[in-house]
Amino acid sequence: MEYKTIKEQSKDEFVEKKSRFIGYIKPVTTQEEAVEFINEIKSKHWDATHNVYAYVLREGQTRRYSDDGEPQGTAGIPVLDVLLKENLTDCVVVATRYFGGTLLGTGGLVRAYSHTAKIAVEAGKIITMKMCKILQVTCDYNFYGRLNSLIPETGGVIDDTEFADNVTVTFKMPIDDVQSFDAKLVDMSLGKFKSVEIGEIFENF
Repeated sequence: MEYKTIKEQSKDEFVEKKSRFIGYIKPVTTQEEAVEFINEIKSKHWDATHNVYAYVLREGQTRRYSDDGEPQGTAGIPVLDVLLKENLTDCVVVATRYFGGTLLGTGGLVRAYSHTAKIAVEAGKIITMKMCKILQVTCDYNFYGRLNSLIPETGGVIDDTEFADNVTVTFKMPIDDVQSFDAKLVDMSLGKFKSVEIGEIFENF
């Protein structure tokens, strides 16, 4: 299980026939977060001619867009299309336009808003989030060095290590790699140590 989203909030801009287009993008997980970001950009660019937006969420498979006064189908849908073609979710784009006095025409608007979304996506960087298991292994100090090497070798990332009478290592690992890790752990420790699952989380790997 995995999905693609945006790494970080970003923006980029360009000018087309004296119209200034600014593309903003942000990773979000709820409709409230998306709307809050849209309103934030709208108040920042209160004097813009249009603040077009689109967002896609995993929550409820939500897809929303707005032309914000541009001719129907020339703004919000092209922005949304860019997100859908890249298979992106859990992100919102706001495309701000300052009209420069020259009409772009229907095709010109579609191209301009598509380009605004594309440069915003590029600036925000696409990442893949994979479903991971959060695992723990408790072992003795003799085995700890080998465990510490085995986890990253098999695709895991260590989050925490507790040193007491024994050592307890907490780490994340993509679901697809867990079986191979468990088999190697049992093999290396001659069945002495096993992993315990304590949760699941989506992580960027």
